[in-house]
Amino acid sequence: MTERSDRDSIIIRTSITGIIANVLLAAFKAVIGLAVSSVAIVMDAVNNISDAASSVITIIGTKLAGREPDRKHPFGYGRIEYLSAMIIAVLVLYAGVTAFVESVKKVINPDTPDYGTASLVIVAAAVIVKIVLGRYVKSVGKKVNSDALVNSGDDAMLDSVISASTLAAAAIYLIFGVPVEAWLGCIIAAVIIKSGFDMLKDTLSKILGERADVDLARKIKATIADFPEVNGVYDLVLHNYGPDSYNGSVHIEVPDTLSADDLDKLLRKIQIKVYRELDVILTAIGVYSYNTKDPEAVSARQQVTKLVTDDPNVLQMHGFYIDKKDKTVRFDIVVSFDAPDRKAVYDDVCAKVQKLFPDHTLQVAMDTDFSEDYPGG
Repeated sequence: MTERSDRDSIIIRTSITGIIANVLLAAFKAVIGLAVSSVAIVMDAVNNISDAASSVITIIGTKLAGREPDRKHPFGYGRIEYLSAMIIAVLVLYAGVTAFVESVKKVINPDTPDYGTASLVIVAAAVIVKIVLGRYVKSVGKKVNSDALVNSGDDAMLDSVISASTLAAAAIYLIFGVPVEAWLGCIIAAVIIKSGFDMLKDTLSKILGERADVDLARKIKATIADFPEVNGVYDLVLHNYGPDSYNGSVHIEVPDTLSADDLDKLLRKIQIKVYRELDVILTAIGVYSYNTKDPEAVSARQQVTKLVTDDPNVLQMHGFYIDKKDKTVRFDIVVSFDAPDRKAVYDDVCAKVQKLFPDHTLQVAMDTDFSEDYPGG
């Protein structure tokens, strides 16, 4: 069994467990809620049905996301998992809005609840079941990096709070004779709606494209930097095509003594090692060369590095090379997003370096580091 199919099996098995538990809980709660005229318990049952539907969607999304790449989608279907997580968030939102509408109706036209010992015992048992189920589903979701499972686990934990609140309302009614069912229903609905919005926001953020995981980026750079020919690793860009599915590109800095044949061998070794150890496909590796034959060029590099990085808005300089024959100086700078005017920082750096090399042409690129978590980056 492959790693991908093993992950899918875990997600599906966990989702089936969630479906069975939620359907049984929904049935019990619906019967109890209708029997005692408790809108909060009935709304809780409806929420359990939405949880079961979420698990079904998770299974469908996992199955679709596991399809092999084809001509139309050469990077695979992994992002379908984000869509399934988004659908779950929308379902949670719908359940919350529906619960709020029904609760408001009960506030306007209240029913008198009739609690029994059996109903309260079953609701209490539901609290325990949802706590256990929520912790289990969320832990599995984090382990296999499934947003859909994590969302389902969070929702289950929320359900346990809802059920516990229902018990609190019952206690208030039995002790003080004050029915707070409908008002509690409104509060529960508001909590569900907020949870749905948070889930939707997180999922949409991933679909739009977030900064790559910093730990993964550092592992990739460290793996590449282990090669003795590599002096530096820069400009790592990772494209996410589903959980744990990355394609990317990177630049490396190597001495100007390497031949084309040496570079070809090195680049292939890097691609193979990164894929085997970190399961990331590097589709492109750019090359910066640095001066090794000219002591003056080495000294100039140190001088320019200090000059450029003295600006607090310049996070890094790399790819420095002086070509005395063509009279060019080339390098890249990473400018902070916190700079009031990034273009002004770039222009200032160029002006300072140009004074050092008045008879050279500058080739300076302003970079954005998409992977490292620089302060202010």
